[in-house]
Amino acid sequence: MYTLTGPDGRPYPSPTPGALGGHRRGRLYGRLDCPSALRALARGGYQRQRVFFADETTALAAGYRPCAVCLPDEYAHWKDPQALDAAQAHDPAPPRHTEAEVATLVDLLTGRRPRVETVTLGHGRDAASTAAVQAFAQAWEGRGGHILAVVTWPEEAASWLRPATRFAAGDPDAWVVAGAAPGWAGMSRRLRHSTAWDPARTFAFASIGGIETLRLAGPGTLDGLRGACADGGTWRIGRHSITHHGPDALGASPPAGPDR
Repeated sequence: MYTLTGPDGRPYPSPTPGALGGHRRGRLYGRLDCPSALRALARGGYQRQRVFFADETTALAAGYRPCAVCLPDEYAHWKDPQALDAAQAHDPAPPRHTEAEVATLVDLLTGRRPRVETVTLGHGRDAASTAAVQAFAQAWEGRGGHILAVVTWPEEAASWLRPATRFAAGDPDAWVVAGAAPGWAGMSRRLRHSTAWDPARTFAFASIGGIETLRLAGPGTLDGLRGACADGGTWRIGRHSITHHGPDALGASPPAGPDR
């Protein structure tokens, strides 16, 4: 059993380890492999102030700030929220998810072979994408599934390397994503170029299943990616195109994923 810190700042037992580490006195959080934190731990004295969080949302809610060393993009957004608001105004956030979307995503994963048990969740930092992933997490855990990690990404970044590396880590059975087209396109290009991420093991909300995402990501980047439509239907990317199916198609022929 592991001890994590919750959004209220209080410790609680957890069967899974934290995805992020933090310093209680300094009120900051960062990656577990943060070079600054590792040096401090090696010197001693840091361990007594060490805390752990399940995800970034929890760390922020508990009053901790991102580490400027290992999370520079997150730190920049935390330090200058006006800049973040301006960026989000430039790139409109996706629409709010529907219950039908969440249900279809859960059905897609439970109908996949081999069986999916652990998933890593990823989303843009807008409110709609955050809410979508939280809704899926609640539904997935309600079905007995496990969340390996939750990773966020900015709409604009120099390379997306840090969030992409964290997103692909751990070899989950599948990935579930939500976000606006520009941010996900940048993330997916970095994932294909720098990690072992597999789009055929990735499932997405309707906000990602549009032609704009396909155009921005580039040819072949997202082949195999599938997801849910707002009405409960499904879509899949392949050969530079997106194929949509109505809600009835899922029940008639549950899609099976390729062998891992």
